[in-house]
Amino acid sequence: MTKVRAWQALLGMLVVWLLAAPPARAQSVAGSQLSGVVRDASGAAVPGATVTVTKTDTGQARTAQSGADGSYTLPNLPVGPYELKVTLTGFNTYVQSGIVLQVGSNPVINPTLTVGTLGETVTVVGNAAMVETQSTGVGQVIDHQRVTELPLNGRQVTELIFLSGLAASAPAADLNTNKNFPTTTISVAGGQANGISFIMDGATHNDPFNNLNLPTPFPDAIQEFKVETSALPARYGHHAASTVNVVTQSGSNKVTADVFEFLRNYRFNARNFFAPARDSLTRNQFGGTLGAPIVKNKLFFFGGYQGRIEHSNPVDALAFVPTQAMRNGDFTAFASPACNGGRQVNLGAPFVNNRVDPSRLNNVANNFLKYVPVASDPCGSLRYGIPNNNTEHQGIAKLDYTINDRQSAFVRYFYAVYDNPATYDGQNVLTLSRTGQNNQAHSVVGAHNWALSPTTFNALHVTFNRTLNDRALPEYFTPTELGSNIASPYPGYTGVTVTGNGFSVGFGAVNPGYFDSKSIQVADDLDFIRGKHQFSVGANWIHTSIETSNNRPTNGAFTFNGQQTGLSLADFMVGSISGGFLQGNPVFDYDNHDYMAAYVQDSWRAPEPPAEPRPALGAVPSHPEHVWMGVPLRQGGVRPGTAQHRLPPGPRRPDLPRRPGVPRQRHQLRQGRELRSPGRPGVDARE
Repeated sequence: MTKVRAWQALLGMLVVWLLAAPPARAQSVAGSQLSGVVRDASGAAVPGATVTVTKTDTGQARTAQSGADGSYTLPNLPVGPYELKVTLTGFNTYVQSGIVLQVGSNPVINPTLTVGTLGETVTVVGNAAMVETQSTGVGQVIDHQRVTELPLNGRQVTELIFLSGLAASAPAADLNTNKNFPTTTISVAGGQANGISFIMDGATHNDPFNNLNLPTPFPDAIQEFKVETSALPARYGHHAASTVNVVTQSGSNKVTADVFEFLRNYRFNARNFFAPARDSLTRNQFGGTLGAPIVKNKLFFFGGYQGRIEHSNPVDALAFVPTQAMRNGDFTAFASPACNGGRQVNLGAPFVNNRVDPSRLNNVANNFLKYVPVASDPCGSLRYGIPNNNTEHQGIAKLDYTINDRQSAFVRYFYAVYDNPATYDGQNVLTLSRTGQNNQAHSVVGAHNWALSPTTFNALHVTFNRTLNDRALPEYFTPTELGSNIASPYPGYTGVTVTGNGFSVGFGAVNPGYFDSKSIQVADDLDFIRGKHQFSVGANWIHTSIETSNNRPTNGAFTFNGQQTGLSLADFMVGSISGGFLQGNPVFDYDNHDYMAAYVQDSWRAPEPPAEPRPALGAVPSHPEHVWMGVPLRQGGVRPGTAQHRLPPGPRRPDLPRRPGVPRQRHQLRQGRELRSPGRPGVDARE
């Protein structure tokens, strides 16, 4: 209760301060900000000019007035192409096109107005050179062209993070497992792999289970993203290493569509020189996108889909299983030096001559071996293939709505599912030495941007993310079904490990379970200006819940290590659990966590030095008077047709003797006498 009251008090103080504060400016997490200073031809600031920026692909427009110092700010702008227009009575209209705003950027454009009428327009055509002067972070934007045109193995967008120059692969450790999807670990600027804040469309996009990223859309659905580190804005949130800020595509007034298929087939590949055979990978990635207006200049739609189907020959696996002779009780060949690295192994008492009476073989073991192929190799080696075929499907839909010239909103839904099943044909249970994966991710975000006044802006984001990560195994058999007097509450699952020259099924992490999560986020950012200060105030609440199930010990875990007979396979066949037995209840975890944060940030703009006035064409310079040796001098005084300067007459001084080595003209100048020189036509004659 004390913590709750503290948060309530803090938020109450923020609200009171905001109500008493003057209006503001800023940019949203997923947007951009455009600012600058309007000046006239002499370099003087121009207050009261109307600055309008229009997003050329949707017609969305925003307007601001230049302040007393000529400065203007247009924050919270969606990324994309823009045109800037500046008007003021008495000046020509200024228009600049070719402006492209990128995510998380703060470019500065300083328009220059010339004397004229509003009907006359000065147009600057071409890509605007936008200088970044306000960002305190270090980062790199990966734009749409690079996202879609650079070759990507598997079309995985997160691989482009390495282009920023700040990123490197990071050790996976326990972060990269079958409990999450995708399995990518990246370190930015030396930070931890789970220390990156992933933001998509202004909303949190981290997996609560391991703090890695949730799946990102395919390249055609991405507008751009930015990798940023160092001194980041406070609104970015709660991870210290860096931020990856992703913006998805939006619809526009133009209908756009594309259809694609990418094919990788081993038939087109040559054999690697050092490989015994060609690879067997076949991958098909296909899909398309569609963007269109529903209501022109008002409501826009974007949608896309990508599917991936991947096949390859089963990976060879090696295990050691009983031969037919061993199943009959004869371990002579298996215990020979040829199968044990030159060492003869003799089964311990009561077994003689490495033979076991078939009646002493364990019935549970014999029932288990009904689902294991018989090894033809005398040493029991068995090679078999484990299929690793997988599919992935992604879909995205987004609606953008311009409510009026002060408000806009959007909603976006993204879905991804990855399926990599474990297969079991009922004959070789050893193929279940790995689990299957069925991973789903749902992401929904809604945002509302509101210009409360020309200098006050609010951005609200509400997010819901959900993951469903099933670690699936096909049902095969339980210890009870094999004849063991062991409780088997989980259907179709058994854990057996035969160490050394043996095999393993359903042991360790190879057990059925699930690792699901939910996260809800509400974030609000309010920005305003006070003098030279740009204030940002906001709050962020993220509630996460994690539900997991682990069934490793549920039906019992049997281990055979050869301590009884000298051979682990012999221990298994006679039913001697030499390595131990472990059984327990299913492991369920239900974790809930609330992340609450509030911030106040002040970005101070240093005052600019006064501009040096520049004379207009044809003007006569005017300079102040100076006194030199008691004689008032007026510098300049340029007049048309004048080819010389005259020094005003001063008081007569007595002639002074000229020092040796001093030029006569300098001697006369010291006495205040008038100097004349012929000069050139149109050029002042001066000494």
